[in-house]
This record gives sequence, structure tokens and C-alpha cells, in this order.
Amino acid sequence: MITLEEKISRTRRLLRRLEEDEPHFHLRLSPLGAEHRQNATAFADRIRAEAEAELRRLMAEGGSQLAD
Repeated sequence: MITLEEKISRTRRLLRRLEEDEPHFHLRLSPLGAEHRQNATAFADRIRAEAEAELRRLMAEGGSQLAD
């Protein structure tokens, strides 16, 4: 079973990689049509938002575990 700390670490790593990849992501999308670029950008935005929400949830869970 993955520990809470490992889940937090993995989520932070995902967010860091998404941030580091952003310039390359836009470069990879440039040959695509506008609709495909928009769809890919919306998908990446959803992934980022979900990862940020998951990190907040995990951090809150970690805080509540410390209080127990």
C-alpha cells in the first residue's frame, strides 16, 4: 500500500512535471488545428486542476492524521 507521504510526493511530482512541460506542450500543439489545440489544452487544464485538488485533499488528510 502506498503511504500518504508517497501519494503527496507523486502528486507534487506530477504538478512539477506539468509545469516544466508547459512550453514544450504548447510547441507540440502548434501544428494542430485550433479545435484540437483547444481540446488538448482543456484536458491538460483538467488534469492540473484535479492534481491540485488531490494534493489539497492529501495535505488535509495528512494534517488530520497528525492531530489523531
